[in-house]
Amino acid sequence: MNETVLLTGSAGEIGRHLRSSLRRAGRRLVLFDVAEQAPIEDGEDAEIVTASFSDPAAIREACDGVDAVIHLGGLSTAGYSFADYLEVNVEGTRQVLEAARTSGVARVIYASSHHAVGFHPNTPGSVVPDYLFARPDSYYGVSKVVGEALASLYHDRYGLDVICVRLGSYRSAPTDQRTLWNWLSPGDCTRLFEATLSVSSPGFRVVWGVSANTRRIASLDEAASIGYVALDDAEDYVASVSPEPERWDRIGGLYSEPTIDDPPGSRTAT
Repeated sequence: MNETVLLTGSAGEIGRHLRSSLRRAGRRLVLFDVAEQAPIEDGEDAEIVTASFSDPAAIREACDGVDAVIHLGGLSTAGYSFADYLEVNVEGTRQVLEAARTSGVARVIYASSHHAVGFHPNTPGSVVPDYLFARPDSYYGVSKVVGEALASLYHDRYGLDVICVRLGSYRSAPTDQRTLWNWLSPGDCTRLFEATLSVSSPGFRVVWGVSANTRRIASLDEAASIGYVALDDAEDYVASVSPEPERWDRIGGLYSEPTIDDPPGSRTAT
C-alpha cells in the first residue's frame, strides 16, 4: 500500500530519527520544518518543505495528497514565554489540524508530552493510566494539554482520527533517575509511530510513549491496543545513570521541568 506521511518538526531530534527509520517501500515522507534540513539522499522517497506550520497556506499546501500527519513540531521545554507557546504550540497545532481536516487527511498523530500530567504525584506501586486527567507542570505542559483538547475536538466535531502520544524522554540511553521509568528508546520510538500509522480506524486515543522499562509506572495498555510492542528497558543502563534524583523528584513530583520563571535555555527538551 502506498502512503504519504507529512512529518512536522522533521529537523528535530525525533524527526531526524523518524525520517530515517520510517522509510519503507511505498511510503513517501514530506519533511516539514522551519529549520534547514539535510538534502534528500539517493533512493530516499521524500520532499523537503521549509516553512512554518503556523502559516495556514504553507501547511495547507503541504497536506495536499497526504494520508497521515505526524505533528512533532513546536517549542520545547526550554523556558519560552506563555505567549510564545500560545502562538506556536497552541495556534500552530490548530492550524495543522485545520489543514488536515480541509485537505481530507485521514489521521493526525500528535506529539504530546508527559509534561501534560507532570504535577500528578509519583505514588510508589501505582500505575499512571493512559487517560490521566491533565495536570501540567509548566507552560509547555499547558500547551500540550490544549493540543490534546484540540485533537479531541477535531475528532468529535469532524471525525478526524487522532492519536495523542504522551512522549516520555527520548534518548539514545537513559540519563537520570527519571528516565529509568520514562525512557523512550530510538527503536521503540520507531515501533510506536509505526503502530500509530498502521492501526485501523483508531478514533481518538491517548497513549504513553515509553519503553518497556522495569521501573515504568505508565500504562502501556492503550499503546498495546494499537499494536505497539515495546522491547527496550532502561534497566539495562542503570549502572551508568546517576543515583542523584532530579530536582522535582526531591519534592515528590512525577517529572522534572523548569519552573515558569526559569530563563530560556535553562533545560533542554525531553
